[in-house]
Amino acid sequence: MSTENFLPEGSRHFGSFNWLGMWTLYLKEVRRFIKVITQTVLAPVITTLLFLAIFSLALGRMRPDVNGIPFAEFLAPGLIMMTMLQNAFANTSSSIMISKIQGNIVDVLMPPLSAGELNIGFAMAGVTRGVLVGFVTALGMLPFVGFGIAHLWAVLFFSIGASLMLALLGMLAGVWSEKFDHLQAITNFIITPLTFLSGTFYSVKQLPEFAYIFTQFNPFFYLIDGFRYAFTGVADGSIVTGVWVIIGCNVVLWIASDFVLRRGYRLKA
Repeated sequence: MSTENFLPEGSRHFGSFNWLGMWTLYLKEVRRFIKVITQTVLAPVITTLLFLAIFSLALGRMRPDVNGIPFAEFLAPGLIMMTMLQNAFANTSSSIMISKIQGNIVDVLMPPLSAGELNIGFAMAGVTRGVLVGFVTALGMLPFVGFGIAHLWAVLFFSIGASLMLALLGMLAGVWSEKFDHLQAITNFIITPLTFLSGTFYSVKQLPEFAYIFTQFNPFFYLIDGFRYAFTGVADGSIVTGVWVIIGCNVVLWIASDFVLRRGYRLKA
């Protein structure tokens, strides 16, 4: 006889995967940043447009073409990707950190959600914010930069893959951090330097040999280089290598975040 016959009246059997719970968590996280869209979406877009204006006005006429591409068209994809990375990381890390400080992390841990379902809900919300901010930023740049899409598959793969990577990294940072100082330290000393030193504002081929070799071990370089390739058709590194680096990093980060959520590391009292 099926065990479902013994379930109390009004209870639900979710099966092997709680789709409703995962979707509810995802919507909760998306609505959380949509409610403050001026801060979470519009502010990053304005900041990125200011970067574009400053570099274009101050250096645009003095800078020669980069790999045969006008400087503004070379710069724009890097700025868009930088914005996506920062916001995907901020979404998951701040959500978990705030929930821990306010003590309402229990509202996420108590429902019938497995570690995998929590992982998907949080990560996909981070991807949503990263891609949304990137899309709005690109729209804001269109009147000033005449870039087109050379490879649509690369736009989709690198934008989603990069946002997923930083969303997962943000989850690990949020779980590990015990106060906002810890989270800010990760942003200031890891995320921002890796982003700025990955070819966002320049071609890595212009770097000295030792710096160029160091760049090849920076996964953020492959994110930015691949995304720029999607628009310009020109890359500083190997796109195939970049695809495998992103897949590998996401697999490792997914396993790590699933592990800490399953263990309840720094989440359960």
